[in-house]
Amino acid sequence: MQFAPRVRHLYTRVLALTLSTLLCGTGFGQANAPAAASPAASAGVSPAPLPSIMDGRLFFEVLVGELQWRSGEPSGAVDTMLSAARRNKNEQLFLRATEMAIQARAGDQALMAVQSWRNALPQSIPAHYYLVQLLVSLGRTAETVEPLRSLVALTSPEKRGDMMAALPRFFAGVPNRIAAARLVEEVLEPYAKPSAPRNADYTASRVAIARSWLGAKDGTRAYALLRDAHQHAPSADAPVLLALEMMVQQPEAESIVTEFLSKQTQRMDVRLAYSRSLTATQRFADAIEQLEIVTRAKPDVAGPFLALGALHVELRHPLEGQKALQTYLQLTSSKDSTATAAEKSADEDADEPSVSKGQNEAWIQLALASEQLKDYAGAQVWLNKVDDPERATQVQMRRASLLVQQDRLEDALKLVSALPDTDDATGRVKVFAQAQVLRDAKRWKEAQTLLEAASERFPKDASVLYEQSMVAEKLGRYDQMESLLRQVMSIKPDHQYAHNALGYSLADRNLRLKEAKTLIQRALELAPGDPLITDSLGWVEFRLGNREEAARLLRWAFRARPDAEIGAHLGEVLWVQGQREEARRVWRQAKTRDASNEVLRETLARLKVDL
Repeated sequence: MQFAPRVRHLYTRVLALTLSTLLCGTGFGQANAPAAASPAASAGVSPAPLPSIMDGRLFFEVLVGELQWRSGEPSGAVDTMLSAARRNKNEQLFLRATEMAIQARAGDQALMAVQSWRNALPQSIPAHYYLVQLLVSLGRTAETVEPLRSLVALTSPEKRGDMMAALPRFFAGVPNRIAAARLVEEVLEPYAKPSAPRNADYTASRVAIARSWLGAKDGTRAYALLRDAHQHAPSADAPVLLALEMMVQQPEAESIVTEFLSKQTQRMDVRLAYSRSLTATQRFADAIEQLEIVTRAKPDVAGPFLALGALHVELRHPLEGQKALQTYLQLTSSKDSTATAAEKSADEDADEPSVSKGQNEAWIQLALASEQLKDYAGAQVWLNKVDDPERATQVQMRRASLLVQQDRLEDALKLVSALPDTDDATGRVKVFAQAQVLRDAKRWKEAQTLLEAASERFPKDASVLYEQSMVAEKLGRYDQMESLLRQVMSIKPDHQYAHNALGYSLADRNLRLKEAKTLIQRALELAPGDPLITDSLGWVEFRLGNREEAARLLRWAFRARPDAEIGAHLGEVLWVQGQREEARRVWRQAKTRDASNEVLRETLARLKVDL
C-alpha cells in the first residue's frame, strides 16, 4: 500500500491513537468530554477500561472512522465508528462515536449513538449519563425520567447517595426549574415514599429533591423536605450541608444546623462553615461566637483566627481583633518557615487563603485595628508590610483615610488622585476612592460634584448613582436622593441597599410609612437576615406605633450585629417603653463600639440622656 506524504503522516497519527486507545484501554476522547458531563465527573463515573478486542476488521474500521473525522466528514465518521461499536459492543467506541457527534453539533446523530450504546450495554452508567445530558440539551427533558431511574438503580448502594445528589445538576440550565424539580421528585419517588424503608437512600433522595426545589425558588418546600431528611437521620451530613447553603435565603434552615451542632459538638468543619454563612448575612456577633469555639478546639489551625480577627475589627473590637490576628501571624509564620514547597503549593488551592494572601489580609486588618485605637503611626507600620500588588489600591485608600483623620485632607486627596485611571475599571475605583475621602472629611458638595462628573462618564452605573444618592441625603436634598435611588432600582431591581436606603429615609423622616415598610420588606426579601435591614424594619415599625414588634426586631439585629446605629434605635424604643435601665445599658454598649456615631449622638442629645 502506497500513501502520499501527507496521508502517510495522518495514517501514522491515527495508528498511534488507535493503538493507544484499544490496546491500552484508555478510551477515546475522554479529554474532550463535554462540559455537560460534570454530574458524571462529580460521581466519579467513567467508562471502564476493556481488554483489547483488536482484530484486522476492527483496526480498519477505526482507522477509516478517524480518517473521515480528520478529513471533515463527521457524519460518516460517526456512522463508521458506531458500526464498529455495535458489532463489538465496545464501550470506548460508543463513547468515541457519541463525542464525535457532539463535537460536530449533530444532536440527533449523537442521540442515536448514545441510545445504541445503552441498548447494547444496558448496564453502562456512562451511557445513561450521556443519554440524559443529550435529552436535556435537546429540550426533551420529560424523556429523562426513565433513564434517570435506571441510572440510580444501576448505581451501587454505597455510591447511590452521591448519584442522587448529582441529579439536580443535570437541570441547572433548564429554564423551567419547577418542572425540573417535579421531574427529580418523580425519578426519586421509589426512594422518597413515606412507606419506603427508612435508610440512607431515603435521606439522600429527600435532600436531592430539596435541592431541586431550592433551585426552583421554592424555599418553603425545600426546607420541609430537608427538615424531614434531618429528622430521619440527625447525624447525616447531607441535610446540614444543604441547610448551610439555604440559610442566606431561607433563614429557618439554620435550625437544622444548630440542632446538628448541639449533638455533634466536635464537628469543627461544620461549625466553621456555619460561621461563614453567618458572616454572609452580616451576623458578625454570632459568627464570632462560632469561631471562638473553633479556635479553642483547634488552637494550632491558623485560618479561623484570621476570620475571627477580621470580624472583631469590623465590630470595632480592636484589642480582640489584634489578639486573634497576631495569633494568625504567629501560626502562619511558623508554618511558612517549615512547610515544604509541595505543602505551600497545596495551601494555595485550599478553601482558606494562602499564607501570603492571608498575611497581607492580617496586616490590613491590624492597620484598621490600630486606626480604631487612633494609633496612626502603628497603622502605617502594618500597611507598609503589605506586599501584594493586588492590594495596592486598598492600601492607598487606607493611608488616605489615616490622613483624613489627622486633618490632612489635601495630602489624602493627592494620594488617591495618584491612583491609576487607565480604563473604566480603574477609573471607577479611583472615583470611589476620591469620593470616600471627601465623605470621610464631610466635604459633601465636593463629593457631589465629583460623583456628578462620574455619572456622565459612567452613565446608568448603579454604584455611582447609589453613591450620589447617599451624598444627596447628607445635603438634605431628599427629592434628588429618592430620584437617584429609583434609578438604581430600575437599573438593578435586586439592589437591596437602594430599597433599604429609601425605606429607611422615609421612616426616619416619618413620611409615607406604609410605602417605607414595603420598600424595607422588599430589601429583606433580597437579603434575608441582614441585621442592618432588620434595623430599618424595626425603626419603621416603631414609627408606625408597633413598639413591641420594633423592640423584638431591633433586639435581634443588635445581637447579631452590635452596631452603634442599631443600638441607638433599640435604646430609643426601650426608652419610650419605659425600660430605661436597659436602654442605658444598650446605649453604653453602642457607645463603646463607636462613640462618634452621628445617630447615637443625636439620639442621646434629643432625649437629653447623659450616660
